Amino acid sequence: MSGMVIWITGLPGSGKSTIADAVKQKHPGFIILRMDHLRKIVTPQPTYSETERDMVYRSLVFLAKTISELNHDVIIDATGNMRQWRDLARQLIPSFAEVYLRCPLDLCRQREGKRTETHGAPAGIYAKGTKGAPVPGVNVPYEEPLNPELVIDAEKVTPADAAALITSVIEKFKKKA
Repeated sequence: MSGMVIWITGLPGSGKSTIADAVKQKHPGFIILRMDHLRKIVTPQPTYSETERDMVYRSLVFLAKTISELNHDVIIDATGNMRQWRDLARQLIPSFAEVYLRCPLDLCRQREGKRTETHGAPAGIYAKGTKGAPVPGVNVPYEEPLNPELVIDAEKVTPADAAALITSVIEKFKKKA
């Protein structure tokens, strides 16, 4: 028996952390792994190079896999801009679901610009991207999921409604187990 892992992916500012918190409120047993928190430990002075991103995302997948093997449910709150990292999680974790928050870049920029509680996310990420810092969706590719278990229109769906949609995915996986 192992726990399930849900990866909430989308551009920075698409609502990943807010929705992860809403899901955890409905399902308190879930452990949220936030990329921004992991990055502070694994790469305290991040360069955001491709090599570093690969190492950090592989570490995140390994951590989620290990926690799920201990029969805990996990939410990964991370952009995961390259499909290969999310595919690795799907390959290694038997009960894995990918949730894609589809959100227009302009709205993500607005949300990120107003962010007060960042869950550890770097402040002003889109402004930094216009100055050359690698930012998914700006100057680093964001590869949309090909076959996610759920796509949420983050422009139109409230965090509470998104949590309800994710709950339906959780229930399907729990019935299979």
